[in-house]
Amino acid sequence: MIEPFLEFLAFEKRSNEHTVTSYRTDLDQFRKYLLFQYEVDKPETATSVMLRSWIVSLMEEGLNPSSVNRKMASLRSYYGFLRRRKHILKDPSTILSSMKTRRKLPAFIEEKAMESLFDSEGFTDDFIGHRDRVILELLYGTGMRLSELIGLEINNLELEARIIRVTGKRGKERLIPISSLLVQFLKDYLTLRAPEEATKALILTDSGKAVYPVFIQRIVKKYLSEVTTLSQKSPHVLRHTYATHLLNRGADLNAIKELLGHANLAATQIYTHNSIEKLKKTHQQAHPKA
Repeated sequence: MIEPFLEFLAFEKRSNEHTVTSYRTDLDQFRKYLLFQYEVDKPETATSVMLRSWIVSLMEEGLNPSSVNRKMASLRSYYGFLRRRKHILKDPSTILSSMKTRRKLPAFIEEKAMESLFDSEGFTDDFIGHRDRVILELLYGTGMRLSELIGLEINNLELEARIIRVTGKRGKERLIPISSLLVQFLKDYLTLRAPEEATKALILTDSGKAVYPVFIQRIVKKYLSEVTTLSQKSPHVLRHTYATHLLNRGADLNAIKELLGHANLAATQIYTHNSIEKLKKTHQQAHPKA
């Protein structure tokens, strides 16, 4: 029943490719464990004891708590699916309890560093330079995900209204306002983008093809390397930077949630920790008794 479950994730829940791949990997590892340890070749027949045994073995191998929790989440989703489809009478995963993890603060780039990036002479005045700038301006100016940037088409732009329509997780569309400056950058880019290109994709490679993840990641890393020593120089860091800078300047947390396309507020609240750390630092530097 693993394949029907993965098809359910891909086509009914419309989970992204990486999520489906993660579930496949976790469930395949669990299936192999059952076969080796208990000579059970059907995960749908596994008991609570077998599930707990696998989790214990993962912890004994030294797997970090967040990875173990992810694998438990895979089991919960899988057995929940079987229970709803009446393939099993009892869900054996209900006995699993998530491990406590130390939550990392999202890495972000300071405002001055971002200002120096966009004030620099590092962008050439040709198609490639304009495209690279638009990539960075969109990621930092909207907080969109890498997959959302790649999925952008020209008809997603409503430049007169200063809005971009973005399709996020599970096909959910949201509207993101953009600055008048970004509107101008997009107009300049579109004048250089060959109009006869068959693809509707907004961002194109040097050869006029639709971009792909590694292509964007290389460009982001190249430019961020000029302004930050952070080990992470990825599109997602720019998403974190967007959210953190908004919060630091007084933006409402619920508004940031909508802009980022988070399903619930808990996912957005991690950015408040960055602001608290900034407040602590300010207090320590400025207060006489800090």
